[in-house]
Amino acid sequence: MSTTHHFRSLTPEMVEIQQKMEAHARDYGLDFFPTIFEVVDADQLHAVAAYGGFPTRYPHWRFGMEYEQLSKGYSYGLQKIYELVINNDPCYAYLLASNEITDHKLVMAHVYGHCDFFKNNYWFSKTNRHMIDEMANHGNRIRRYMDRFGVEEVEEFIDTCLSIEDLIDIHSPFVKRSDDRDRYEFRKHTDDEAPDDPPKFQAKGYMDSFVNPPKALAEEAERRRQRLLEKVEKFPSEPVKDVMLFVLENASLKPWQLDVLSIIRDEAYYFAPQAQTKIMNEGWATYWHSTIMTRHGITPSDLVCYCDHCAGTLASSSTRLNPYKLGLELYRNIEERWNRGQFGQEWEDCDDMRAKVDWDTGAMLGRDKIFEVRRVHNDLTFVDEFLTLEFCREHKLFSFGYNEQSGYYEIESRKFEQIKAQLLFNLTNVGRPFIYVRDGNYKNRGELFLEHRYNGVELKLEYAQDTLANLFKLWKRPTHIETVLDDHLCVLSFDGTDHTTLKTDELVTIGEE
Repeated sequence: MSTTHHFRSLTPEMVEIQQKMEAHARDYGLDFFPTIFEVVDADQLHAVAAYGGFPTRYPHWRFGMEYEQLSKGYSYGLQKIYELVINNDPCYAYLLASNEITDHKLVMAHVYGHCDFFKNNYWFSKTNRHMIDEMANHGNRIRRYMDRFGVEEVEEFIDTCLSIEDLIDIHSPFVKRSDDRDRYEFRKHTDDEAPDDPPKFQAKGYMDSFVNPPKALAEEAERRRQRLLEKVEKFPSEPVKDVMLFVLENASLKPWQLDVLSIIRDEAYYFAPQAQTKIMNEGWATYWHSTIMTRHGITPSDLVCYCDHCAGTLASSSTRLNPYKLGLELYRNIEERWNRGQFGQEWEDCDDMRAKVDWDTGAMLGRDKIFEVRRVHNDLTFVDEFLTLEFCREHKLFSFGYNEQSGYYEIESRKFEQIKAQLLFNLTNVGRPFIYVRDGNYKNRGELFLEHRYNGVELKLEYAQDTLANLFKLWKRPTHIETVLDDHLCVLSFDGTDHTTLKTDELVTIGEE
């Protein structure tokens, strides 16, 4: 896949459309970085999309694989990318040259919604606003390492790093848990720190074994070693969720390997807020393209194309969540509720359903409220705060599960509590397991011991074993993880050659004391 792109600038007609859409967006109070639109053909769009929206990144086989998948899906008529925009200052967005003018209008309005969200949502506030330049810099550094150390060696190391890119602490940019240096300091036993040999009495050669008995000297040496080990603080002093940082600061890696690992970690943190706000971000952009297009952007000739596009984007599915649809409807619901004053203690205390249906105080606070929601929430808190029983009833939200006997996804529950609990569970930690470093000097042999905080869902054994093997490549010592399999507390281990599983208890019961 080529990394050289020659994008086209907007035609005069599209420049005029952009100016109108930007003016409408600003009139509604949207606030965004300068936004640059570039026109690309399908092949260029798939290449950029494979790079996560960036025109260039470091070379790696997975980008080529993603490109092939996107290209074939488009060729077979299975998928089409309508809009692509990246969080940057300025923002960059790409328009597919083969789209109709109606699509360009819609995409521009949608993009301005995204750009407003990137700039103003709290969870994006710690991201690098010049990531397009940083990505190019990352690519240049890794290409130099490939030239120096070989493509295969560097690419295999990138594979290893990517296997743990989810093992970060997505909240760490916002929380200072403790002093970083004290937290990650590992007081390794160097030669200078080794215990001194026990003192020996001077004696002539033939008397030495009597004056300085070997057994007594060995026992004293062991006592001194144990006293030194007792002084070593627990490492780390508390469980560490950012496994990548722990490895980065404590593993015995070469300088170029440390740099590559830091690149993978930096990019993982850049993309983390997008995973945390998928429902909100897409819902916000859809809300605004819908508002701007229906009130300002549609001409009679646009109507069929616009409706067809929106129908496809907002289509519901019985097997998976549509973030565009859920986000859009929640924003609309919030706006209507706050316009009608359906909030506060008096509203919560009312148990007359007829009164609630007719409730309207004329508060008209809806628009201010959705801007506030956009600013402070992520998907987890958004759904927790605003997904109500009335909303679930109105939109017929169910909890689905896979029935192995029938081979279909079927409705598991229509109960509001179960629906909301399942959705929140899926959004917690963006759906990833909670993994912590518990001991970086396990058994006092420098081995790495991880802890999986079991919440009812087991780790996939094959994935866990592969991750331990890749951590071994980074840590250079045996790796372990404590988890639950078949209701038993177990320790999975990899010693560089073999995988082992050790049960450490008889039964684990979740939710009981």
